[in-house]
Amino acid sequence: MNLSELTTMRVGGPAGELVRARSEQEIVDAALAVWASGDEWLVLGGGSNVVVADEGFDGTVILVESRGIERLPGGGVRLRVQAGENWDALVAQAVENGWSGIEALSGIPGSSGAAPIQNIGAYGQDVAQTLVAIDFLDYLTGDVERVTAEELGLGYRTSSLKRGRQGVVLAIELQLDESDTTVVGYDQLATALGVAVGDRVPTAEVRRHVLALRASKGMVLDAADPDSVSCGSFFTNPIVPENVGRSLPMDAPRWLEPDDVNVKLSAAWLIERAGIRRGFSLPGSRAAISSKHTLAITNRGGATAADVAELARYVRSRVMAEFGILLQPEPVAIGVEL
Repeated sequence: MNLSELTTMRVGGPAGELVRARSEQEIVDAALAVWASGDEWLVLGGGSNVVVADEGFDGTVILVESRGIERLPGGGVRLRVQAGENWDALVAQAVENGWSGIEALSGIPGSSGAAPIQNIGAYGQDVAQTLVAIDFLDYLTGDVERVTAEELGLGYRTSSLKRGRQGVVLAIELQLDESDTTVVGYDQLATALGVAVGDRVPTAEVRRHVLALRASKGMVLDAADPDSVSCGSFFTNPIVPENVGRSLPMDAPRWLEPDDVNVKLSAAWLIERAGIRRGFSLPGSRAAISSKHTLAITNRGGATAADVAELARYVRSRVMAEFGILLQPEPVAIGVEL
């Protein structure tokens, strides 16, 4: 099977071997077996944040398909969620049950086990705000360990798992609130809702408006929308020293970081001001910048991983030449240079 069939970017050649793991034990068994063999290995969930080379992956791919959401005893709403559980389905269930804490993360594709790896976030929420711990099969020890959120070193689109700690997430544990309302913490979402930041609104309304906002940017998987054939946001917003931020034009968006030393910039603004418009593509390429949002690279049909990588490198070079800032790709690259 070509990995293009298992990734939202729809690129990637064949796997050397594909193992479907439908339970925690099957995941553990598959991982321990491939580690013992010395073969190369790759864990794949929803395939929403990965670009796989056209040559494929000459190793074992463990496809995580475990399902299940268990409510644990204790105060509030403590959930243990299997790694293969669809993330947006989890958010939908939380909203339907009157639980708050992850509603602004509606529409983010992928599996629940992948959520803490890059600390997914949107519209004023991120996983770090509700994550308690993960159950983790550690590559070095071969043991299943409970790793707390604090031990994961969660930051903006990062964690120790993304920074090199090897293993497999088996399940995640979240602490939600038993409430069907939530505080709005993001300007764009507040404007869409017609409220002020800090106001409390129904979680169902937040989910509805977040899905609409994401759809307007091509960020909700939709077979009828070619802009959704992507990895979502392809570049993270750069965090730079404040003096670097001050060197940009006055209209450049920037947000002071909690350390009061660095500022976060808008990658989309940098891309646009570097002269790359929505819908842009390189000659002869089937990869293109989304027609709705410059932060996404899309597969317009028949694109190769090489097409995607070439466009990503071009965008990075243009922004570097214009502003001296190197954009960092958000997807995991397997066999390709982004």
